[in-house]
Amino acid sequence: MSSSATDLDEGRLEYLTFFINGEEYAITLRRVREVIPYDTVTRVPQMPPALRGVTNLRGQVVPVVDLATKFHGNATAVDKRTCIVLVEAVLDGQPITLGLVTERVGQVLALTAADVVPPPSFGGPIRTEFLSGMGKVGSKFALLLDTDRLLTSDELLSPALAAPSEHDDATTASEAT
Repeated sequence: MSSSATDLDEGRLEYLTFFINGEEYAITLRRVREVIPYDTVTRVPQMPPALRGVTNLRGQVVPVVDLATKFHGNATAVDKRTCIVLVEAVLDGQPITLGLVTERVGQVLALTAADVVPPPSFGGPIRTEFLSGMGKVGSKFALLLDTDRLLTSDELLSPALAAPSEHDDATTASEAT
């Protein structure tokens, strides 16, 4: 049986590439909702350092994650090329939209299964549990991120997002009088 152009197209997955700490990363386009310019991100007290804050996306509160902080310990410097890649993830079985701070967006890659290799079992710029693989881009690789493994519920559900305790209510009431 001969292979058609349609079969070839169906064998490819498209990925959006972007840069974090100078390294090229990618996420499957099926999980990318949109790319927006870096604008107002509201910092929420007591959030983990990698959670830069939240942004308002047409009335929806979206957590914004700085992967440079999570992976390398240093925040992404904001300039005119900085943007937020909005992605769909599943956290504890529930769909969630996350904003990923990126230095800049790269390109859209079409990769076949032969272009993707498993992440290394040692070394590398990030812990490999965040990776679904490594995509060949010329003579180098783009690190393919698994959006469902980027955050844990513990990281997202920080004390700042928990319901106020009775002590907080009493303090607020006493301050009001």
